[in-house]
Amino acid sequence: MSNFDLARFVAHGFRGHGAALGLTYHAHGPDWVELALPYDERLIGDPSSVVLASGPIVTMMDNATSLSVWVKRGFFAPQATVDLRVDYLRPATPGKTVIGRGECLRLTRSIAFVRGVAYDDSIDDPLAHVAGTFMMMDAAA
Repeated sequence: MSNFDLARFVAHGFRGHGAALGLTYHAHGPDWVELALPYDERLIGDPSSVVLASGPIVTMMDNATSLSVWVKRGFFAPQATVDLRVDYLRPATPGKTVIGRGECLRLTRSIAFVRGVAYDDSIDDPLAHVAGTFMMMDAAA
């Protein structure tokens, strides 16, 4: 049984870097979380293309995959991103909100394995894939 209440967690809003980027909750399931990154001209990487920079997308995916670990574990505990590989497949569509879906694939005693996808129109047309690991700081070494 889970005592991690994602709705309550996101009701307080994102803080720090996530708040500055405008991240919001989008959806979730038993081992996945989706966040939204609304298009914002302040986040454009190259003014001539008006495409969102990669950094905000990486931040969103780090947050989405991290939240997916807490959802799967059923509780909040400190964790650290050990590795998050991002493969960009195409640029984000200018003017569109980017959705980031993070999924916790497997939990061991001290490591969580995650994957995710960022998309704007359809999850079937992703703009980036991610794979990574988190170290759970509450685990016995």
